[in-house]
Amino acid sequence: MTEQDLFQAVNAGELNWMERAYETDQAEQISEEGYWSVLWKRFKRNKLAVLGLIIFLIILLVAVFAQVLAPYDPNMTVGPFQAPPSSAHWLGTDEIGRDMMSRIIYGDQISLFVGVASVLIYTVIGTTLGLISGFLGGVWDSIIMRFTEVIMSFPYFMVILVIVSVVGPSVWTVTLAIGFLAWPSLCRLVRGEVMKIRQADYIQAAVASGYNTPSILFQHIFPNVLSPILVNMTFGISTSIITEASLSFLGVGVVPPTASWGNILANAQSLTVLSSQPWRWVPAGIMVFLAVLSINFVGEGLRSAIEGEVS
Repeated sequence: MTEQDLFQAVNAGELNWMERAYETDQAEQISEEGYWSVLWKRFKRNKLAVLGLIIFLIILLVAVFAQVLAPYDPNMTVGPFQAPPSSAHWLGTDEIGRDMMSRIIYGDQISLFVGVASVLIYTVIGTTLGLISGFLGGVWDSIIMRFTEVIMSFPYFMVILVIVSVVGPSVWTVTLAIGFLAWPSLCRLVRGEVMKIRQADYIQAAVASGYNTPSILFQHIFPNVLSPILVNMTFGISTSIITEASLSFLGVGVVPPTASWGNILANAQSLTVLSSQPWRWVPAGIMVFLAVLSINFVGEGLRSAIEGEVS
């Protein structure tokens, strides 16, 4: 029995630890400490993952307390036009005198909202369809997989670009477009995991005991596929942040005066701004870089912890 199988068996209650208490040292450790406790210990050994988690938590706290931390209203003219950084405006002002630091802080809210909300949407869709497809098989599996393949055949970014252009750019349009188009890869992942464990003894026992299909799916199978789902979600958040920034940079994402990192970067397309006014684009670029990199570090740390690797 592999280490990952032991994790899954413990999490599902398949192993009888009174009878197999000394089967392996790993089994004993997992039995005493619990699956998530062991994962957390492994995760903490990955220094880059811990660093990523710290950076992401700081970015998250800035977004939550944006109204407290921002020195000015991000949409109001509060200083001279295109002023360089000073004691009054730490990151300078933009082309109409709005405080850049305040806009960066409020842009954090938008980027994280789009990233987290869109991932929650596609996680619900992808997980549900993946569970149904992998467990029921047959006609249901064929229908869901063919529909998944149709969605995956479209160029992801171009379809979102068209939808947002037709419906109209806004935070919710971008969020919903990403959420309703990004689920196929997660669906296929969950389906594959479910197909591996649906023949397990504890699943067959649940079926024989008369449990209905929703109970089996969400009470017995779902806990055993939760780990890869969490890993997929972390990488999905970073992808969504980049997608929102790209759409806003092209002018079809979050519409000014609402601040987002993408539309802040969009204001720096001229050579003059790029060369002589770096305060108008460098901080936003750094924030996108840090957010995406930290989330990717966390996702890689989770993957390594689940697979039993130590960095």
